[in-house]
Amino acid sequence: MNGHHVHTHGYVDPSISSSERGLWAVKWSFVGLFVTAAFQLVIVFLSNSIALLADTIHNFGDAATAIPLGIAFLFARRPATRRFTYGFGRVEDLAGLAVVLTIFVSAAVAFYQAVHRLLHPQPVSHLGAIAVASVIGFLGNELVAIFRIRVGKEIGSAALIADGYHARTDGWTSLAVLLGATGVYMGYPKSDPIIGLVITVAILGIVWQSVKTVFSRMLDGVEPDVIDEVRHSAAHVPGVQGLTDVRARWIGHRLHAELSISVSPNLTVEQGHELAKEVEHQLRHHLKFLSGAIVHVDPTQQSGETYHHVQSHSHDGIPAHSH
Repeated sequence: MNGHHVHTHGYVDPSISSSERGLWAVKWSFVGLFVTAAFQLVIVFLSNSIALLADTIHNFGDAATAIPLGIAFLFARRPATRRFTYGFGRVEDLAGLAVVLTIFVSAAVAFYQAVHRLLHPQPVSHLGAIAVASVIGFLGNELVAIFRIRVGKEIGSAALIADGYHARTDGWTSLAVLLGATGVYMGYPKSDPIIGLVITVAILGIVWQSVKTVFSRMLDGVEPDVIDEVRHSAAHVPGVQGLTDVRARWIGHRLHAELSISVSPNLTVEQGHELAKEVEHQLRHHLKFLSGAIVHVDPTQQSGETYHHVQSHSHDGIPAHSH
């Protein structure tokens, strides 16, 4: 059974139900942030506060990130095709990139407005209303953050989790608006645009953290504890004598694993197949977001990818080559 590969089947991909859950989360977080930003916008027109304007722009931008996320979850529900044999989960990674770009643009707009106000000061009024808008901005973002992070962890969506932590940081930047209003009240009018700049720096920090998360997924990065769990789950299956070539990758918010198990060379093909099925069964029990696993079955004396390749040879007049 040299290099014999057993692929197991028979499970329904859970990405369909999890994508529906993701769409639900995106829809209601969009509503929450849009209502919050709309209320703040009214106060911006009344007060002329640049710090509140920066926060409002960011909240509208954050609400707009629901669009690429929603598109990604819709794509994830589509079945695999002959061209896209792994399905469309990778669209979620592109959505994460769109989210990062949206946040960056909102930071650029907020920065421009803050610098313009520093160079061209204007009076700020309705300080009480600004304070109320600041607190509402904090509460709206924190509720959305809790919601997104919880659902993102439930379905294993890095994009949704990153967006949740982004909303949490937005809540604290909303409270910073309160500091600007307090400074104006105490006779320091430039505190308002200065707080606008501080908010911009905070937004850029979010951009950097989100970039690292999104690009890690796009480059097939996977958390080390995931690989440890794959090894632990497979190694404890009776009959598995060794593991090699353990790999995993995220495709959207679903995890795919691949590994080689070494078994007794005396097993039949049917017995090897049943053992591979049990390995996948255990992987699904221990890895919440696993939607597919390829288990290669090799005899103990020829286990691993080294033995999966044909040595260099020649035939039919063709120059020496390998497969």
